[in-house]
Amino acid sequence: MKLLLTGFGPYGAVEVNPSEQVVRRIAERAQRRGSDDLITEILPTEFVSAGQRIRSLIRKFRPAAVLCLGVAPKRDKISLERAALNLDDEALPDNAGRVRKGRQIVRGGPVAYWSTLPLERIRKRLEKRGIPVSYSNHAGTYLCNHVFYIACHEMQRKGHRSRCGFVHVPPLRQRGKKAQPRGLPLGKMVEAVECCLEVLRKR
Repeated sequence: MKLLLTGFGPYGAVEVNPSEQVVRRIAERAQRRGSDDLITEILPTEFVSAGQRIRSLIRKFRPAAVLCLGVAPKRDKISLERAALNLDDEALPDNAGRVRKGRQIVRGGPVAYWSTLPLERIRKRLEKRGIPVSYSNHAGTYLCNHVFYIACHEMQRKGHRSRCGFVHVPPLRQRGKKAQPRGLPLGKMVEAVECCLEVLRKR
């Protein structure tokens, strides 16, 4: 069973993207264990490139499950996203300087795709570990949602029965000069995502 785990790099005012740090930490642990079932990727924080890359990864590896991560700067919990919308609508430019306002991601595509992750099982597992978690009805209208929608659409179009979903992590809680009281420590976010992967491995 192949699992695909993705995150994003910095963008806008987000100088350190915890989704990237989580993916890299989990990749390092998998490498030390000699695990070969996990594919990890840091996606470019650009609409066109990120969309192309997630499609390419799905076509190349045909993973049994895709778990995409991103950061939600104003949240303080792990957010399990219920749906991806066929909409790009954000004034903030991507890292290529592109702004997308009120545009369909896939012209004529479904209005939305539901996450096919076992969200209830994941939520219970995280709560059992004492990790703050909540549901979110959709993944926004910026790059996180863009990649989530394209991943779902690619799987639907190719007839893959793979699971696909998106999880937002909060900011990285920091102390000292750049104090960030909101959010979670990196270790707790890594634990949360590894819990998600454990659930997916059990199908």
